[in-house]
Amino acid sequence: MDKNINMLHGDCTEILKDLDSESVDLIVTDPPYNLSKDYGNNGDNLNHEEYMNFSRKWLAEAKRVLKPTGTIYVFMGVRYISYIYMIMEQELGLHFNSWITWTYTQGIGKTKGFSPRHDDILMFTKTNHFKFNLDAIRVPQKYYRSVNNMRGANPGNVWEFSHVHYCQENRKDHPTQKPEALFERMILASSDENDIVLDPFCGSGTALRVYQQLNRRGIGIEINEEYVVMTKDRLLQPFTGFDSIDERMERVPNDLNDNDMRNKYIENHIEWFLKSHPDRIEKFLVTVNEKYSKKIVQLQIDELADSKKSTIGYSSKLSKAQI
Repeated sequence: MDKNINMLHGDCTEILKDLDSESVDLIVTDPPYNLSKDYGNNGDNLNHEEYMNFSRKWLAEAKRVLKPTGTIYVFMGVRYISYIYMIMEQELGLHFNSWITWTYTQGIGKTKGFSPRHDDILMFTKTNHFKFNLDAIRVPQKYYRSVNNMRGANPGNVWEFSHVHYCQENRKDHPTQKPEALFERMILASSDENDIVLDPFCGSGTALRVYQQLNRRGIGIEINEEYVVMTKDRLLQPFTGFDSIDERMERVPNDLNDNDMRNKYIENHIEWFLKSHPDRIEKFLVTVNEKYSKKIVQLQIDELADSKKSTIGYSSKLSKAQI
């Protein structure tokens, strides 16, 4: 297994006690939501007080191991997210930063009531002095404007990523596998290369796979031994790109009319937005061609017309159609 990844088997409420205080730069984790999901060898159906005590235990240890500049992201379902928020802010004194909503187009179907189409992610920091690498997570602008930051815009706190569908090649035998690009954004935003990043509920290994590809030093904890084996195997697989993407990353800005400027932007776009998605580059270039090929041809016609006018003194009334 990758030497920068440390996979630990056991109960995170106990294993976290063995980690040094203030030793972790970032925690990104997807704990059980207490919705009676089948995780193999452990239950997800505690009574309310049991779940609250379990949450307090692991969150207290998470705060202890987090560096003063560190950040923690916690996935949570609607039933318990308000309780988790109160524990993190009121009981542990962490600093609230963002309530992120992850939306998706397919989910549980309901015939009485509205079908759920989102999960939430709480972002807290240990202090008010924390890392946030905005340039690393920007999304492409809709239009080219000289006043715009063409490095991209802040993605906001509502994120749309597709589920990892059961027919997808990267789908693992785990009931709550999350898309890799979700973790990519959080990890890029709140850590740097070679930082120590932790997932106390490793599950199918999504976080560790992303840590690996983004050159972070990862620690994963998982109570189910089958998932530990699954994760170790996942880390050995060749990388061709993360299994999901914010579709805005493939967006080609309008009004890239200057040829030199457009060519420079296209190179930057691939570096800025598609570095971890090499399998999406071809589609992006096809979109560029579809959007700008007619303008490129028209530009060439205009240049040819101007050239003929200047070299052989054609009348300014000469139509381009005659050339």
